[in-house]
Amino acid sequence: MPVTTRFAPSPTGYLHLGHAFSACDAWTRARGAGGRFLLRLEDIDPARCRPEFAAAIQDDLAWLGLHWDGAVRVQSEHLADYHAVLDALAARGLVYPCFCTRAEVLREVSASAGAPHAPDGSPLYPGTCRRLSAAERAGRIAAGERFALRLDMQAALIPGLWYEEEGEGQVPCHPEAFGDVVLARKDAPASYHLCVTHDDMLQGVTLVIRGEDLRPATHLHRLLQALMGWPAPRYAHHPLLLDATGRRLAKRDKAMTLRDMRARGLSAEAVIGLIRAG
Repeated sequence: MPVTTRFAPSPTGYLHLGHAFSACDAWTRARGAGGRFLLRLEDIDPARCRPEFAAAIQDDLAWLGLHWDGAVRVQSEHLADYHAVLDALAARGLVYPCFCTRAEVLREVSASAGAPHAPDGSPLYPGTCRRLSAAERAGRIAAGERFALRLDMQAALIPGLWYEEEGEGQVPCHPEAFGDVVLARKDAPASYHLCVTHDDMLQGVTLVIRGEDLRPATHLHRLLQALMGWPAPRYAHHPLLLDATGRRLAKRDKAMTLRDMRARGLSAEAVIGLIRAG
């Protein structure tokens, strides 16, 4: 099967060296195998994503010589696709509306001694709205109360799932660790988890290359793939790049961006050299 990789950043800031490392790895793997390298902009979050960052991402990749195949998939232009997936899950009774605010969830979890957390560090949802009756749900929706959509993990769980990690082989999946995860937020039409698995299927991605910080999410992504009958790509999670203090490069910590490097006179070749040197 031909190799298809992708680079799928969120346009919430400028690219830094960590992003370039991941993009270069995916591009190199695809080109080395005579396959395809795709670019996707995961811009579902309207509060944080900006058009200027989307344009800068494409400009930076082109400057590095990491040219992609075909059109850029912009997630905000395909909301109907994600709604269709949510509708399919709802028709099988696998999602339910959640009216809880973030503050209410935190308050309820805080009141429970030793409350568990999901692998991403968020408090594990206690299932408050899962226990509502159909009539109460319908009444609150009819009254115009805003809600998120959560996966009913108890109903959705499929035993015996695994994903293939490069260099490790088959890794058993434990998506139940995420609990009733949000698949559509009140302020966003679909979650990262739903959109990324749908688009990997739609675009025929066969090898997902991304940072080690996203490895836990793979357990949940594999469940969504199985529920929807989508093929499972192989995965390769690479170590995160660190700064001189040992802290991971991140937008929120104002890591030096590729734009900063360009402004300081570094060439694309020099930046690629830094990436390949790790």
